[in-house]
Parts: sequence; C-alpha cells; structure tokens
Amino acid sequence: MLKTSHLIAFAAGAVLAAAAGGAQAAVTVLGGGMAQACSKAALGGESDSKSEDMCTLALDTELLSLRDRAGTYVNRGVLKLRRREFNAAQFDFNRAVQTKPDLGEAYVNRGAASVGARRFAEGLTDLNKALELGVEEPEKAYFNRALAYEGLDNMKAAYFDYQKALELAPDWEQPKKELARFTVERR
Repeated sequence: MLKTSHLIAFAAGAVLAAAAGGAQAAVTVLGGGMAQACSKAALGGESDSKSEDMCTLALDTELLSLRDRAGTYVNRGVLKLRRREFNAAQFDFNRAVQTKPDLGEAYVNRGAASVGARRFAEGLTDLNKALELGVEEPEKAYFNRALAYEGLDNMKAAYFDYQKALELAPDWEQPKKELARFTVERR
C-alpha cells in the first residue's frame, strides 16, 4: 500500500483583523511639488486629511505624467485605506487603474480595499493581477492574497501565501503573526 503525504493547514480561529488595513503599497512620485509630498506621506505611513488634501490638490493643479497621476491616485487611496474608508479608497484605485492599467500597485491596493470590505473573491482577482503585472513589494500582494484566501476558507492557500510573504520579507512581523495561528499536519 502506498502512503501519501498531504499538507493540511488549519488556522486556529480565522482572525481577519489584519484585513482592516492589509498591507498597502504606495507609489514613489519624483520631481517635487505636492504629488511628491503626497507620495512621501503615503510611503511614510500617514493617513491624515491634510496629506489627503495635498494629494487632491496635486491631482487638480499639477501637470503630471500618466504614471505620476496614477501613482498619486494610489497614494491618496492608501491614505484612505489606512482609515478603513474602503469605498473611498476603491474609487481612487479604480481611477489609478483607468489612468495606467499596468500599474501593479493599483491592483494590490484595490485588492486590499476589497478584502477589508470583506469582498474576498473580488480582492483575489485584483491581487492575482498585481502579481502578474509585477510590483515593487510583492510580499504585500502575497500577504493580502493570503487574507483573501482565508476569507474564502481556503486555509491551505492562505498558509502558503503567508509563507511566501515571510520568505520575501523575513523581518516583517505581520506574516509571522498570522502564521503563528496555523497548525500544520502531515497526513
């Protein structure tokens, strides 16, 4: 008789608290001005309305390349995402995708907003697209995709994506914390 080995991952209580903010991927905008200040705010972890206003003013008044315009939409959306304003953030990520459909960070964040709003299947589609396009911080896409898989009760896929996020960013605490909830059995 042949013995087979299967990896089964169980989460000790599916806690989607991490889905609240997920992992955001801001976009670096160069060249000075308010768009660059918006970029620095998003990259620096800000979420205040003053930074959001700066992003809006940049979009309304500055002459931006398509990439920088899309990046500024992403950055403004990231500020909203941190405040758990998922629908408002989704609007900005949609605008970024319309402006520059090949900007992976727009899809990572739109996916994170969907996961935060508990629209897991929708988020999964965007996160897969982000990974297909390529992103500067793929570990964030894998982490958010793990949250989506967990929301869809696919614990095995969630486990492997948390593992991939940790492999890509070994010092990142969030995937370590999520993985600590799992028990792995071989059958």
